[in-house]
Amino acid sequence: MERSINGSRYMKLLVKATAIVTVITFTGCASILSKTDWPISVQSNPTGAKCIIANEAGEDLYSGKTPITLYLSGSQGYFECAKYTIYCWKEGYFPAKVDLSSSLNGWYWGNILIGGLVGMLMVDPVTGAMWKLKDPQVVNLAKIAGENLSHERE
Repeated sequence: MERSINGSRYMKLLVKATAIVTVITFTGCASILSKTDWPISVQSNPTGAKCIIANEAGEDLYSGKTPITLYLSGSQGYFECAKYTIYCWKEGYFPAKVDLSSSLNGWYWGNILIGGLVGMLMVDPVTGAMWKLKDPQVVNLAKIAGENLSHERE
């Protein structure tokens, strides 16, 4: 009888230890409390400008007229913040360009308390949750006085 009680006690202890190790291993603070894709609204002054949003490699991700709302990843890869360029133009206005880069997510520092080194060095960097994007993005276009210039991106 004594043997089965001790065996049961060890089994419960083993299950608890396994659960704790699993939680610590597979969690990151920003991954739990934040997101990896961010809603970004692009507005132009004046409204109704045509815009292209491109990634750092120059690949067009989106094309449309303002106002625009879309989701963009805050991460470009392991420990790499994402960088985007927003090109906008409208008849009678000079074309404009705005650079958008992600910044470190404040929740990432929560790993010191919750996720530990695994969350800081593995989970949040791999999932991209360590980065965030600023919203909204406003592109101001300057009016052309008199003549009409090309609307291609620079």
